[in-house]
Amino acid sequence: MTEIYLIKILFLSIVQGVSEFIPVSSSGLLIVFENILKIKNNNLLINATMHGGSLAAVVIFFYKDLLGLWKNHRLLINLIIATLPVIVIGGLLKYFEVIEQTMNIGVIGYATIFFGILLFISDKNKQEKKLISSISNKEAFIIGLYQVLALIPGTSRSGITITGARFLRFNRVDAAKFSFLLSIPTLSAAFILSSYEIIKLNEEAFNLVSLFAFFFSFMFSITTIKYFLIFLKKFSLNIFVIFRICLGVVLLTYYYSNQ
Repeated sequence: MTEIYLIKILFLSIVQGVSEFIPVSSSGLLIVFENILKIKNNNLLINATMHGGSLAAVVIFFYKDLLGLWKNHRLLINLIIATLPVIVIGGLLKYFEVIEQTMNIGVIGYATIFFGILLFISDKNKQEKKLISSISNKEAFIIGLYQVLALIPGTSRSGITITGARFLRFNRVDAAKFSFLLSIPTLSAAFILSSYEIIKLNEEAFNLVSLFAFFFSFMFSITTIKYFLIFLKKFSLNIFVIFRICLGVVLLTYYYSNQ
């Protein structure tokens, strides 16, 4: 294990921790930087532990809300409803190996730009409703359908669920909170499936690297959640739209220059 390798893992952990909870695609960025940094060995193990770090962060940050779900049955049911579409459709796409075919920088580039523009349009809606207190089963299902689009690399799970909530005229902060709570089953599924694959492969190496990736992903995830919610109380999402468009242009330029 070299210092350079650890620095690369640290960088990927920062990318995962920060991008998982803001409207930029964590999976898309990880694919890009894994290619740039040429990190292919034990990629499954590293991704599993980084997603585990993000999962631990959101659970700890929202532990009061999670404990309150036992009393707030309406919110619990809506989270389940919003999660079902991505489980069903994601499972089918995984079974037929469709997702793997979209894992390239060209798709990421186009998705980054397109869904960035969609985020911009949705954020122009007036803030009228508090999502947590007034969301209906139908609205939860609609947000769940938006989340299915996150299966396209470059979309951003948090970005597309916030986009869906904003189109339904919910305010930014509540849209983000619901998106974060909705990330728990999604991150759990990603962590469990990756762990299962690791167990099947009898993978036991690089335990220290795994702990390293988990810790830094956790730290940057919980910090991002905190300050992103503060940011949304004062500002629009325009800065993320600009970032996405610029990033998408760079990715497409790189993609077509290497064809």
